[in-house]
Amino acid sequence: METLRLGVIMNGVTGRMGTNQHLIRSICAIRAQGGVALSDGRRVLPDPILVGRNADKLETLARAHGVARWTTDLGAALANPDDTVYFDSASTGLRPQLIARAIAAGKHVYTEKPVAPTVAEAMAMVRAARAAGVKHGVVQDKLWLPGLQKLRLLIDSGYFGRILSVRGEFGYWVFEGDWQPAQRPSWNYRKEDDGGIIVDMLCHWRYVLDSLFGGVKSVSCLGTTHIPQRWDERGQRYDATADDAAYATFELAGGVIAQINSSWVTRVRRDDLVTFHVDGTLGSAVAGLTDCWTQQRVNTPKPVWNPDLPQTIDFFDTWQKLPDNRSYDNAFKAQWELFIRHLFDDAPFPWDLQEGAKGVQLAELGLQSWAERRWVDVPAL
Repeated sequence: METLRLGVIMNGVTGRMGTNQHLIRSICAIRAQGGVALSDGRRVLPDPILVGRNADKLETLARAHGVARWTTDLGAALANPDDTVYFDSASTGLRPQLIARAIAAGKHVYTEKPVAPTVAEAMAMVRAARAAGVKHGVVQDKLWLPGLQKLRLLIDSGYFGRILSVRGEFGYWVFEGDWQPAQRPSWNYRKEDDGGIIVDMLCHWRYVLDSLFGGVKSVSCLGTTHIPQRWDERGQRYDATADDAAYATFELAGGVIAQINSSWVTRVRRDDLVTFHVDGTLGSAVAGLTDCWTQQRVNTPKPVWNPDLPQTIDFFDTWQKLPDNRSYDNAFKAQWELFIRHLFDDAPFPWDLQEGAKGVQLAELGLQSWAERRWVDVPAL
């Protein structure tokens, strides 16, 4: 069968996420498997060109992963009619103008999130893409995590009965940078550089909640900067001006209540770096990144409150782990393949710039809720 070439302009892939998840584990992995199969049996083989500002980093990255093309000239890359997709993994603040240039050049767009610093900029991108007639998508990777895929299976099967509530715990301790290097870049903790956990994580929680449990109707959010000073990549102390923890409650369609704590200043004592505990009338489940545990109504233990006696129930032992009945691909790669099929087969791809704008909207409203110390309703975009 015929193999079709797909020229992909990959901008900003020298960063951690762009290198690991998008270049190595997605595009290079797709190339290694021989491309993406289409409905008619043909295959699509991505041909990336790496774009960035540092020529040495680009050349080193390209050579390490067998990529033939790289450039520091984004304009020249956009001018090449043989490269039809623009992927953006650059900084959030630059994303609106970069994507606007790509749309003006007639490129289809696939981008990391947040798609923009503000809802107004995000919706301007939506209108521009629709007017240009280009296809567009936004990375919403957590929907393809094995743990959430298993949770989706439980929901679709009716396992929960009526879902009552969702409790999410996300985060881990990010080292301050003085005793040992931090696991995240320093810009994450500077508001002036578009940092902050509310902007970062509420974009994720919007699509997770909307897709699995019900549309978000309102939000109450409290943010804080627990660690006011950190040390950057050069060992220099700096002021942390962005929020490093957020405590949010959401009212969802259908009466479901969701609470999600997001923190870069918490030490983990739970099943995974992120967990979603879902309670329903017929059963409950706890999903992490890869695994999912269940407890049905009929085998729920009956604890008795007595603070004078040691607890006799091992509550972790009363849950049953769902089996891995199928293999799960990398979440980023799975969505890349769906987007490629959307380009060539016109397969459905609902995770577009409009959905990305909804994530920015929830982050904006979360910040507003924090500033005004009140519940804020989420209007339709």
